[in-house]
Amino acid sequence: MGEANQSRVSEFLLLGLSRQPQQQQLLFLLFLTMYLATVLGNLLILLAISMDSRLHIPMYFFLCNLSFVDICFSSTTVPKVLANHILGRQTISFSGCLTQMYFVFMFVDMDNFLLAVMAYDRFVAVCHPLHYSAKMTPQLCVRLVTGSWIIANLNVLLHTLLMARLSFCADNAIPHFFCDVTPLLKLSCSDTHLNEVVILTEGALIMITPFVCILASYVLITCAVLRIPSTKGRWKAFSTCGSHLAVVSLFYGTIIAVYFNPLSSHSLEKDTVATVMYTVVTPTLNPFIYSLRNRNLKRALGKVVGRKMFSVSGENQN
Repeated sequence: MGEANQSRVSEFLLLGLSRQPQQQQLLFLLFLTMYLATVLGNLLILLAISMDSRLHIPMYFFLCNLSFVDICFSSTTVPKVLANHILGRQTISFSGCLTQMYFVFMFVDMDNFLLAVMAYDRFVAVCHPLHYSAKMTPQLCVRLVTGSWIIANLNVLLHTLLMARLSFCADNAIPHFFCDVTPLLKLSCSDTHLNEVVILTEGALIMITPFVCILASYVLITCAVLRIPSTKGRWKAFSTCGSHLAVVSLFYGTIIAVYFNPLSSHSLEKDTVATVMYTVVTPTLNPFIYSLRNRNLKRALGKVVGRKMFSVSGENQN
């Protein structure tokens, strides 16, 4: 009898953000627009940086990696949401759910690590400008990014393996638009204590350590900038960090809203909105934040767009 009640779930139902047809249509258009903006915006940044030799420096190398990660990050959730809406289905297989969870949180970790690496880069640029080239060598940049990928994959592999050992019984409806950890743990009919302990210890350490590094970098940057005598010099130093600081605030603000609030203050609606912010909205806004606040990148993007428009007009004339 116990075994009958423990029948293993082979697929889950992603209930999405709304069950009302009109809202679903609106959300479909919104997700499609944001996804296209994410892919196009980040691809333009990758193209602009690769084509402008003046941008082949550590700051833009890390930005290229962030743009690539943001494209992949959105691509793990949004296409599935769009496909489900078009095909009129909500199912995702057990293995597909675990795979989606793996990639979502791997790219979350990568965003986390890259933002910390970029903060360190800004710290060296502002606090040790004369030694910047000697400290931020191409070899170090590659090692920092490669190390981030390795740690992110190992971390997420641990959580995925722990999730794979759990049993899921009768209830298979996930009140979300992707396979998130918290809803899956709530659906499990196994003991999830080990999963929760690992999330609150190792998982928290993975998120908090880069965040502390970012805070420490900006405290030191602020102290160094305040020692600059001229107001113009201070503004110039702060402006080099403005874009990064805006992205950090957006990313960690939404992460904290979802995962670091008291349980009593949690609600499905608030958590869903915050999750949409960091999985869909943040990758969409990142290219605009960086391009609007960065003259060099804006100039390079202008050249790319101008070159494309020129080539299109030339083809039309022929």
